[in-house]
Parts: sequence; structure tokens; C-alpha cells
Amino acid sequence: MGCAPSIHVSHSGVIYCRDSEESNSPHQTTTISQGTTTLHGLFVKTDAADSIPSVLAYQSRQPPPSAGPRRKERRESGGASARSRTPHCCSVEAETQTSSSSAKVRSPLRSDLRRSRSVGAFLAQKASTAEVQVGPMRLTQYPIQVLLIFAKEDNQSNGFWWACDRAGYRCNVAWTLESALECFLDKHQEIIVIDHRNSKYFDAEDICRSIRATELSGHTVILAVVPRTSADQEETSVLPLLDAGFDRQFMENSSVTACYNELVQIEHGEVRSQFKLRACNAVFTALDHCQEAVEITSEDHVIQYVNPAFERMMGYCKGELIGKELTELPKSDKNSADLLDNINTFIKKGKEWQGVYYARRKSGDSIQQHVKITPVVGQGGKIRHFVSLKRLHCTNENNKQLYKSHREDKHTGDNSQSESGSYKCKNRRKDSVDVKSITSQSSDAPSLQTRRYSSMARIHSMTIEAPITKVINIINAAQENSPITVAEALDRVLEILRTTELYSPQLGTKDEDPHTSDLVGGLMNDGLRRLSGNEYVFSKNMNLSHTHLPVPNTINDVPPCIAQLLDNEESWDFNIFELEAVTNKRPLVYLGLKVFARFGVSEFLNCSEATLRAWLQVIEANYHSSNSYHNSTHAADVLHATAFFLGKERVKGSLDHLDEVAALIAATIHDVDHPGRTNSFLCNAGSELAVLYNDTAVLESHHTALAFQLTTKDSKYNIFKNIDRNRYRTLRQAIIDMVLATEMTKHFEHVNKFVNSINKPMASEETSPHNDGSNTECTTNIKNFPDNQTLIKRMMIKCADVANPCRPLELCIEWAGRISEEYFAQTDEEKRQGLPVVMPVFDRNTCSIPKSQISFIDYFITDMFDAWDAFAHLPVLMQHLANNYKHWKTLDDLKCKSLRLPSENNN
Repeated sequence: MGCAPSIHVSHSGVIYCRDSEESNSPHQTTTISQGTTTLHGLFVKTDAADSIPSVLAYQSRQPPPSAGPRRKERRESGGASARSRTPHCCSVEAETQTSSSSAKVRSPLRSDLRRSRSVGAFLAQKASTAEVQVGPMRLTQYPIQVLLIFAKEDNQSNGFWWACDRAGYRCNVAWTLESALECFLDKHQEIIVIDHRNSKYFDAEDICRSIRATELSGHTVILAVVPRTSADQEETSVLPLLDAGFDRQFMENSSVTACYNELVQIEHGEVRSQFKLRACNAVFTALDHCQEAVEITSEDHVIQYVNPAFERMMGYCKGELIGKELTELPKSDKNSADLLDNINTFIKKGKEWQGVYYARRKSGDSIQQHVKITPVVGQGGKIRHFVSLKRLHCTNENNKQLYKSHREDKHTGDNSQSESGSYKCKNRRKDSVDVKSITSQSSDAPSLQTRRYSSMARIHSMTIEAPITKVINIINAAQENSPITVAEALDRVLEILRTTELYSPQLGTKDEDPHTSDLVGGLMNDGLRRLSGNEYVFSKNMNLSHTHLPVPNTINDVPPCIAQLLDNEESWDFNIFELEAVTNKRPLVYLGLKVFARFGVSEFLNCSEATLRAWLQVIEANYHSSNSYHNSTHAADVLHATAFFLGKERVKGSLDHLDEVAALIAATIHDVDHPGRTNSFLCNAGSELAVLYNDTAVLESHHTALAFQLTTKDSKYNIFKNIDRNRYRTLRQAIIDMVLATEMTKHFEHVNKFVNSINKPMASEETSPHNDGSNTECTTNIKNFPDNQTLIKRMMIKCADVANPCRPLELCIEWAGRISEEYFAQTDEEKRQGLPVVMPVFDRNTCSIPKSQISFIDYFITDMFDAWDAFAHLPVLMQHLANNYKHWKTLDDLKCKSLRLPSENNN
């Protein structure tokens, strides 16, 4: 033995041991020890071998014989014991460990181990550094790092390796995609060389794309080694390589000098440029934290950059400004007429301008700024940018207060400062402006130009913001200087607020609950809007007479059997189906006469009882008795519920007499001429109504339009003929609004607005220590806000329209059977006409009615009636709802699809 063995321990705990004695014997062995286990042989098939990394860190190798005389050996540092320095007495140490335990080890155990040196020597060497000038910045560029990605070791990989050694670059070699990605994510090499000569082992373009997909690969130059073409072959295009993410191609050449020349050219070209660009991050970081507002525009005054201080000062967020021309932003009218010309004259000549300028914030406030605009020369030796520095000019009370607010925000780091408060002036007094004082402070200012620049003359003096826009701006302002977790959460809030369906909850997948998905989809969507050419035509029942039962002249002429039933009409448990039976399916006229008389509708409208009776008759005649659900009995039921709600103390105290009359009329007409089909069906069928109303709230629009047409068509049943125009328009608008509120696509919007505008403020008042326990103050506050009255009326008719689950059990069961039958009939017709089936679960052969009722209650009823009960106090309804829900759950648990248990049906 000529010298001691060289031993190194990898990160994985594997010991690489290599006899340092020079030997040319092909039987020379490598020993690998892990723990107490020692294995011999060139190819190791144990767990120890599996843990050997696929990425190797090299310092240098002894050059091949053709590479010239051997270089002077470098001294190892770092406290390691002395090792033999003979040319072949060296080892390789894994520097980066792969995460995959199955990484294949190729090079560490090959015969050229004898030419390797310890990575410790590489880490100890002091590689040369270079100084680079970027404008006024002086930067230090550290030694270049190179990553070689080859499927196997060959002359080409060795050529680049020795070239890195010659250039003093730090070099890593990876043999697999996984190890290459791991090494790059760890070290972020400036140059990557990928073997593109043979796709047998790996796909070079896939590796390149994977690297480019990482965050910091934009500053890395990737070189593709391509096979050499023969003289008679046409050279291939580089476009596929560029598309894959490569920057250059290198024709296969294992000469160390050729590889060295290529790497050095890349270093002094692309790498040096990328290094300068990367240094700009420091500049932008400084700008982002600068307290002065900074704005950078192009030569055409298109905004290219603003810093956070500018956003705070002007009240805009960056996304609202970048890419816009300055002329698109509102301007203050406090500047002198020739100031803009003066500014443009200076900066167009390449001169710096500074002076006092009035700017208009997004909120509309004018603020006085000290502005400094500097032209920047760029490509072609021409002015390509204008850099503006702006700070508040504290010469008046407004700006002093604004400046003080700004300084306080900076010191306190208030993360919740809103757009409307960041720079809001407490003193709203409009200061007089001395235009003579708003002049340039430059000493070489030329005479003012008489011609104004047309582009600067287009000044918009007004911004119109919707409330939701203001909310978004407040959130944007709150994001400034917020912790990253808060800022990310607010980003998600903004994404939600910018959607169109703010109030519609998102359903899960259809597989989770098909009943809910189909039911909600059918009720809340306007269908697929696929016109099939088939038009659904339904009949008009205007002149139909349901029965020969005589219509009463007055409420006192009602037959005794009907009058006896109507004596109980103020009770929530009133049985509408009994009234339907004794009136031969004409309950609306009789119930209408009783309810309208109780609420003094004829007196309010100044119409006779005969006119009101005739009107009720014509409205009921236009309900389809052939519909199992949407008929005049349903209208009478909704009218009854509405009258019941109007009798509750808090509801009655919150509404005026006009509101009560509007609610009763709306309940009466809300489904007139309903065809027994949903909006989705009509849209898919291309019906006349869907075309007329543009597939939007088709039936609800038709109900109100037809009702007013019928009412005003003939004087004998025109209940509005004696009221003045203003009262009629107010009443008409309230009726229309309430009927349109029954359209289910806006269901969650109405409920959420009611909760936020009525329930929550009311709850706050009730828990207030100053509350005396009465409802007087609460209802007075509601009356003072017409919008709140509108929300109450919408909520009232919505609850009345779908109150079936809150009725006594027998009534609830009857209504469930009727609505299911109507949906079954629609599904049957959709299948016959070849239309999209809107609610597939409503197939009469497979549908579970209990499951559909549970879905309807869970999704639509519970929250809405909780909110309505909190306002109107309806304990009887809530008790019925709980009992009915329990009934449906029992049936569903027993897998019963009918309305009742079989034993109940037999009884």
C-alpha cells in the first residue's frame, strides 16, 4: 500500500472508502460501509446503495492526458485530517441527497473514482468574484454555478465538467429528473446543461419544462446539448427548443476548450444580464418601502408602476392604475389652466420639473402635492420613462390634517385603514386657490404655451362608484401592510365579492345529494336556454267558469257553510282545502272578500265592494284549475299566510296601510296564469313568454304584467280607477317588487339582505342596555327607512309563498303531494318533447317524496323561516316545521318514498 485510504461520509450516513494506492487493475474494488455492514464490489444492490444520492458535487478532476500538464494541487482546509495527494488517491462525496430512495447510482462507484477529488477541497477553495456596475449600483457577482443533467457519464459530460473546473465554476451533476429538480431548487444554478442527444434515457424537453415551471428559473440560462449533424444533413430549427424553455443549443463537442468557450460566453452574456436584472429586485423593494409616492410612466404617459405610498395617497389600488393613461384619471380643477402645458414643455425637453400640483384622489378630494418629475433616457437614446416623486404639500389646513393622518398611519401601522379614511381630510372646507402660487419652481422655465395639449385636456372630473366598489376599495386599503395571512384571506374575500352570484351558495357534487341538486337547480336556474324549436303553449282561462256556484254580491251574501269556515280564517291552522271543496275550487274569491274587508282594501282604493268582487273573480278565472299545485287554491293559501303575517304586531307596526294593500294584492295575483311548468322548462322549450321576457324571471314578469292588464282592461273590475296617479304608481311598484321577489334565483339575496339589514340591527338593539323591551323604537326605525320596508314585504311574500312545510302536518302532506305531481308531469312532458330534463329525480317511478321535502326544507326553508320568526315571532309555525321535518325524516329513514307510511295509508 502506497498511501492511506481516503474516507468520506455522505449526508445520508453512507461511508465511501477508496484505497488510495494507484492501480490499473480492473479488479480494484470499492468498499461501502454503513453501520457495521461492509460490502465489496463495483455494483451495490443493498439499501445502502439505494440511499446514495444521484447528484454529485465536483470540485475538479485530474485532467485527461490531452488536457496538458497537471494543475497545481489545492490544499484542503477546514480541520480535516491530512490525506494523500497522489493523482488517483481521491474520492467523491454526495453533496445533495435525493428524496427518492430508489435513485440509481452510476458514477460514484465507477472506475473514474480515482480521478475525483473530495468535495471538501472544492468547498474550501476561494473562487474568484467579479464586480459588476448597474447604473450607480456596484454589485459583487459570486462564482457561477452550473448544473449538468446527463443520463450517463460520457466524454461530453466530462468535457463540461473540466470546462467548469477551468473556469472556476461550481458544478453539480444530476442523472435523473428528480435529482435535477431537487438540486436546482436547492442551489438555483445560473447555467444548466441538459443532454438532448438521446431520448432513450430521459426526455430533455420535459426536464427543461419542469425546471421552467419553478419560481426562480427565469434568471437561469438553459443549454441543450444536441447531436452533431453530418455535412449532408440540414440543420434543424431551434424553435422547438425555445418553446420547451431552452435558451441556447450546443452542438455536441467533447473538447474541453469548446465547452469552456461556450460557458464563458454565456457568463458574459445572458448570465451577466440576468444578474443585473435580478439586482433590480433590491431597487423595487426600496421603492415599495419608500414613504414618498412614486409613479413611473412611459413616454406616452401610460402608468407602468406605482408604489404602495402612491396607492395610499391617491386611494387607488395598483391594479386600477397600471396600463392606464394619465388622461384617464380624474383631474383636479384647482390647477391653473397653463400648468400642464408648462410641465409637458419641460419634461419633453428632457428637463426635470418640480413644483406644486393639485391631484384628485379616487374619493374626489383634491390634495396639494409637491411633485418632482424626472425624464429617463432609454432605448435608442430617447426619453422612455418619466419618474414622478410626490409628497403632500402642507400649506393649508386640509393638507396638514392629511399629512398628519399619513404620518400617524406610518407610525402606528394601522392595518385596518380604509380607503375612505387613509387620507380623509377632517376639514371639508373648500379653500380658495391662488393660481399665481401654483407655478413651477424651476429657474429656467420658458414662457407659458398658449396651446394646450389635447391629450391633457380630456379631464374627467367625476367618478361614480357603486357601494360594492367602495367596499372593495376599503378592503384593498386594509390589505396594505397587513400580515401575509390576513392579506391572503382578504384576497379570497375580494374574489367572492367580484362574482356576480354573491348570495347563492355553492352546491356540492351531484353525487352527494341528487335530490337537492336537481331541486335547487330546477328552481334557481333559468334552464339551459337551449331553444329546441318546440314551443310550449298554454291556454288562457279568462272566460272560464269553474262552477255554477253563484258569486256573492257582498261578503254578507256568502253561503253559511262557507261563512262558517271563514270564521276561522285568522288562525294559522285554517284548512284551505276544506274551503276549496265547499267553493268548488273557487276559494280565492271568498277568502279574498273576507280578508280584503278585514284590512280595509276597498276603503283605501276608494272602490266599491262590487268592483273588488269582480276583480277577484277575473283573477281567479285566470288561474288554471287543471294544475295540481299552482292553482287558485295555492293563491288563496298565500293570501291567507300574508294576512296572517300582517296581523303580527311587529310586521303591522313596520308597514303602512299602502304596504298592507300592496302585499294582499301581490299575494292574490302572484301566480296568475301559471302553466304548471317552471321557468327552466319554458326557457328550454322556447316558449313565447321566455322569448318575450328574455329568459329572465319569465313567469313572475308574466304574472304581474297580465294582472295589471286584466285589471285595467275593464272599468267594472279596475280596482285602481279611483286613486290618484302618484299613489297608483307607488302601489304598482310595490306589487311588482313583491311578485318578482318570489322568483327563486334571487332567494338567497333576499334572505341575506333581510338578515343583515333587519335581524342583526334588531338583535343589537334588543341587547342594548338602553332597550326598554318594547318594539316601538325598532319599528319606528324601520319605518324611517323605506328600503327596510321593502325587505320586509319581500320576505313576507316569500315566506307566504312556500309556507307549506310550516302548515299542520295533514296540510303539509297534501301540498307535498300536489307539487310533486306537478313536477312529475313536467318531467313526463320534457321526455316526450325531447327537452332537457330539469329535475331528473322527479321521475314518478323512482322519486322519493320525503327526500325531496327534506332537501327543500334544508336548503330553502329553515334559514328563511328562522330569520322571519326572529322578526315576526311565529312559534306555531316553527313547531309545525319541526314536526313535519321529523315526519319526512322518519319516512326517509325507513326508505319509504310515499307521503305516508303504508300502515297510515291503510288506515
